[in-house]
Parts: sequence; structure tokens; C-alpha cells
Amino acid sequence: DLLLSNSCIPFLGSTEGLDFRTLLLDEERGRLLIGAKDHIFLLNLVDLNKNVKKIYWPAAKEKVELCKLAGKDAHTECANFIRVLQPYNRTHVYACGTGAFHPLCGYVELG
Repeated sequence: DLLLSNSCIPFLGSTEGLDFRTLLLDEERGRLLIGAKDHIFLLNLVDLNKNVKKIYWPAAKEKVELCKLAGKDAHTECANFIRVLQPYNRTHVYACGTGAFHPLCGYVELG
């Protein structure tokens, strides 16, 4: 109904079906950060599909292999699912992902 009434704008930047996990709204700068499977997206709130920025952040290959050897599903469990997006300061966000059952965190510069 929303699409038919033209009252929403779908996000077209992810045609890969990337299993979105967490959101961080930055109203002051007019942007939305989305944590997904192996990716962090930075979107413009005025037009979600304009100037989409994307960071590819997969789990290390050896961690993915260990995960699969442990009997986990390669597609639904052995990836870096971004779970935490937390403002750190005006220029950085603290981000954490599952890292194929070996969690990893880092600071992302938003420049």
C-alpha cells in the first residue's frame, strides 16, 4: 500500500538481500547508518538512494572456515553481522560485528 500510494521511498542499494541488523540515526547530519551482513551502509535521509556509501567488512576467511568446521551454516551464521553502531564523536562511529563467532570492533570514520 505504501509503494502504491507513493508515500515511501524504498532503499534500492541492497539487491543482495543483506540481512539488516542495526540502525543508527544521525538527525543532525541527515544520515542513517545501517549495519548488515558484512556491510555498513551510510544513507542520506532526504533520499535513501542518493550517494549511498557502503563499507564491506567481512569476517576473516580463516574465522569463516573455523565456523563452518564447527557445523554452523555458512550463509546464515558464518559472516560478520554488524550488531553495534554507536556514536563515538563527531567524526567516528564505534562498530562491532560477530566476525563468524570471533567478535571484532573498530572505529569507522564518517568523513
